[in-house]
Amino acid sequence: MCLAVPMQLVAMGADETGTVELDGIQHTIGLLLIEDPKIGEYLLIHAGYAIERLDCAEAEARLALFRTLAEIQRQETGQEVSLVAPARKPGERA
Repeated sequence: MCLAVPMQLVAMGADETGTVELDGIQHTIGLLLIEDPKIGEYLLIHAGYAIERLDCAEAEARLALFRTLAEIQRQETGQEVSLVAPARKPGERA
């Protein structure tokens, strides 16, 4: 299952792409669906695209919920849970 995760826009790229970050992990994403994105904004990321702009309070609330769910999962299974997948190297497949 894929979830849309709030991430902060840290850089703008060429061809309507950007770099977002969460917990020190960065991903290049498409910005085609967001009008006039700005560095520092929180964006809701799903399947490699920004699909919604979030204000800081909403982003933090959603991240807190995800972190609570991850902690419950850790306690129940003993396995580590990450809110965002590690970035892949160029050419690496999922």
